[in-house]
Amino acid sequence: MFLGSDAISLPLLHWLVGPEGSALVELTAIYTQPDRPVGRGQKIQANAIKQWALARGLPVHQPEKLTPEVRAAYAASAPELALVMAYGHILRDDFIAAAPLGTLNFHASLLPKYRGASPIQTSVANGEAETGVSLMRIVRQLDAGPVADREAVRIDPLDTALEIEQKLAAACVPLLARALPCLLAGQLAFVEQDHAAATFCRKLTKDDAALDFTAAPAAALAARINGLNPWPAAQVEWQGQPLKFGLADAIEGSAAPGLVAGADAEGLLIGTAAGLLRIRRLQKPGGKMLPAADFLRGSPIAPGTVFASRPMAPLVGPVPFPVARASRP
Repeated sequence: MFLGSDAISLPLLHWLVGPEGSALVELTAIYTQPDRPVGRGQKIQANAIKQWALARGLPVHQPEKLTPEVRAAYAASAPELALVMAYGHILRDDFIAAAPLGTLNFHASLLPKYRGASPIQTSVANGEAETGVSLMRIVRQLDAGPVADREAVRIDPLDTALEIEQKLAAACVPLLARALPCLLAGQLAFVEQDHAAATFCRKLTKDDAALDFTAAPAAALAARINGLNPWPAAQVEWQGQPLKFGLADAIEGSAAPGLVAGADAEGLLIGTAAGLLRIRRLQKPGGKMLPAADFLRGSPIAPGTVFASRPMAPLVGPVPFPVARASRP
């Protein structure tokens, strides 16, 4: 069985049903989230995992909740192995125990760092140079199961969360290719995490778009901008409207926090608590995210403009965050 609801899982699914993976296991069914409204028109649409499964004639199950009846039907289907990535449901013990070879999760961080709901965005926003995918047994505690293997990926200075998601999607394939033959042979070892070293991230909200030029240095602001692209997208108020920042880096120099100091060939320069923040991509309401030079040609931002600072809530902590009141629709 495969349980997942996000396109990040597509490369590992392709591998599973391709020449190498198909020689090891048979993918018998997909569990995924129900169809949801998508985009500005809020049209009901199947997610990428369901579309992939239907194109290959695989049975698809989309329970809104994992009720006792759903769990009983799942157990009756007698899965030998369950692979999970970004499913969106909390699994109960009877569900986890239904597959004798295990219920294994691909978590998008190098555990025990960044347990929780937004590991991809938070690892970038927190300025990490590396992240990865961890293959773990699912337990009832949040991302606390023992880990069999990890596949690391580099976070380059101008990577956004979108680029890192693509790197992590690809990283699932060598991770699964190494682990699956060992698992089927009964030789895959799982090692308990160092729980004392665990950090936790939370669901992102629209309020996380805030930027505090007075308290944070340019490097921290650039990392946060890149990590929050494409959602919720860091933004400031300009001419009474939200102005989104899509890509940034830090350079030497100084200006008052929030003050537009001018522009260079690569972007708009803004003062911070330490260093200059260079905004490389911008977007105004109704427009596209544009390279800074293209944006500023059509919508100049005058030197001396001051962007107001707003407090930035922490994205990571040493204990699990309480459930957020507002989350991405």
